[in-house]
Amino acid sequence: MSGFIGEFFGTMVLIVFGTGCGAAINLKKSYAKGSNWLYVSLAWGMAVAFGVYVAANLGSEGHLNPAVTIGFACFGFFPWQEVAPYLIGQFLGAFVGAAIVAIQFYPHFKATKTAEDGNNVGIFATAPAIKNNFFNFLSETIATFFFVFALLNLGDFDKGLKPLVVGLLIMIVGQALGGTTGFALNPARDWSPRFAYTVLPIPNKSTANWSYAWVPMVGPLVGGVLAAAVQYCLV
Repeated sequence: MSGFIGEFFGTMVLIVFGTGCGAAINLKKSYAKGSNWLYVSLAWGMAVAFGVYVAANLGSEGHLNPAVTIGFACFGFFPWQEVAPYLIGQFLGAFVGAAIVAIQFYPHFKATKTAEDGNNVGIFATAPAIKNNFFNFLSETIATFFFVFALLNLGDFDKGLKPLVVGLLIMIVGQALGGTTGFALNPARDWSPRFAYTVLPIPNKSTANWSYAWVPMVGPLVGGVLAAAVQYCLV
């Protein structure tokens, strides 16, 4: 249960801070509306860092991400018997985190009438800057590959100051490779908030764009497995 609890609360913290940033920069009458990409990538980096701290303190390894958990397990860096509790915790924690953001910003959702004004699924989930499913898939695969490969070479990344280093890693991945698709890197981070946007009574919401959702699911999983495979061959 410690793995489930750690991943649940760690991922919840990640999503509250990350999608909270998304709401803050998009919704009307928010003081942060219109903030730039540096703000976004830094916020997501710190969201991951503090999510890892919470998860580690509560008994998990702070993966917060199915692409990390499955990639690690495929090549012996993580035990398979722990995979299911980790995944369940990640997806449920991400949903609850997104629901909390929906409550926090409810008046701002009411004030933001249209998708063009900022009330769209991009607050909760990713979308491509230029829609091209093949290259969008490659973008997510490549970005996740370099994230997970660097993560594997950090050693015990949930110890000491290393979660802050993980946050900086997320930040540079976002700045360098995230401009194409919004750097999901993480199926739970994308699918659970997208589902929350779909089913919760959020005012003035538009489409959840499920036709694109396979990209932030499959791309990160492929990238994570490839990174673990390369690491396995090198060590």
